[in-house]
Amino acid sequence: MAIKIKKISIKNESEYIDILKRAKGDISEAFDVVIPILKDVEKNGDEAIRRYTEKFDKLSLDQFKFNTKDLEANIPEDWKEALEKAKSNIRQFHASQLKTKSEINVSGNRLGIKYTPVESVAVYAPGGKALYPSSVLMGAIPAKIAGVKNVSLITPPSKEGGLNPVLLYAAQIAGVDTIYTIGGAQGIAGLAYGTKTITRAEFIVGPGNRYVTAAKSYLAGVGQIGIESPAGPSEVLIIADNTANPMWVACDMLSQAEHGEDSVAILVTDSEELARQVDLELKKALTSRPKRKEMKERAIDDNSYILIFPNIEEAIDFSNLYAPEHLEIITKDFEKHFESIIHAGSVFLGPYSPVAMGDYISGTNHVLPTAGGSRIYSSLGVDTFLKRVTYQEIRRDSLKELYPYVKILSEIEGLDEEHGTSVYVRTL
Repeated sequence: MAIKIKKISIKNESEYIDILKRAKGDISEAFDVVIPILKDVEKNGDEAIRRYTEKFDKLSLDQFKFNTKDLEANIPEDWKEALEKAKSNIRQFHASQLKTKSEINVSGNRLGIKYTPVESVAVYAPGGKALYPSSVLMGAIPAKIAGVKNVSLITPPSKEGGLNPVLLYAAQIAGVDTIYTIGGAQGIAGLAYGTKTITRAEFIVGPGNRYVTAAKSYLAGVGQIGIESPAGPSEVLIIADNTANPMWVACDMLSQAEHGEDSVAILVTDSEELARQVDLELKKALTSRPKRKEMKERAIDDNSYILIFPNIEEAIDFSNLYAPEHLEIITKDFEKHFESIIHAGSVFLGPYSPVAMGDYISGTNHVLPTAGGSRIYSSLGVDTFLKRVTYQEIRRDSLKELYPYVKILSEIEGLDEEHGTSVYVRTL
């Protein structure tokens, strides 16, 4: 294993431009596979879903829709306790995000905003290299707090055609109403269009493979569903100075690398000594903790960097350009440095805040924008599932006072005959 180590300056864009252009989870080729599946499911519904399940999962499913309350999740008590604690913290943090109706007086008129939830949300939970019950909690709990009436879970069937009990338990405590044991693009299509068996979802969240991502992106692009943000490989960027513990930094980089071969872990620092020590700790850790070794090595070798800047200020500037999904700030003055952060999905402050805490238990959401998406997207939250509805009550005196301006503006736009008249007749 050999991570790439570079001494660079923010002033020389050519030294880091390729790093900023990191993989965004290229799904262009996946569209060629996915779009025919989506159209087939739209036309043929359950029959198409069963056909694709037999093709891709090698399973014949008699039933793929389940009422969450009718099932029993047999998992160890300590697993239940951990999931319950995660649920409690996630609920507490997200409850603070709930928005209320607000009003203001403008030119004598009553103007306001009220918030209404989308009516149906689905959470996709992968069933491949890893199970993510935490993602079920992260998707379903904010939706329920927002007031979504129907929350469903969709997940690929197990090898026996059933449902993993830990995902079931997470769904039960998160308030999921219905579970569909379908995977891939066919499952996303069933939710987006609805079938005889599947209730249509207006919003679909959660991680998946490139075909799931392509399906969500295409359907969102044509306005069929809402999604949280386009998903790419998971990533962490760590800003650290010479006060950081190199072993801890290496652990945090490898915890990102074990997500998959395409994961990204970057250390930016002003300390050559820290860079050297972290490099050594990465090598030692891969020898002493060999689980998923090949996956972690690929992620570190192919996608990851240690970047040495002249000072921490330049490291922060680079972070804002990179706009990471996860950002750790492990510096002596981390609060001060956090003030300069503009773009990041979720930020972890100080030496005792590894990303894994946010992944599981702290209460913030781990569904975050990737590949620079934090420049324009936010983390998943209660407001993801709320629509902003504006309203106004125009008072008669105000209408008369403002009509001359409406007259001019409607004439400018060539709409005075009806737009202007609709106001004028109320002034008489």
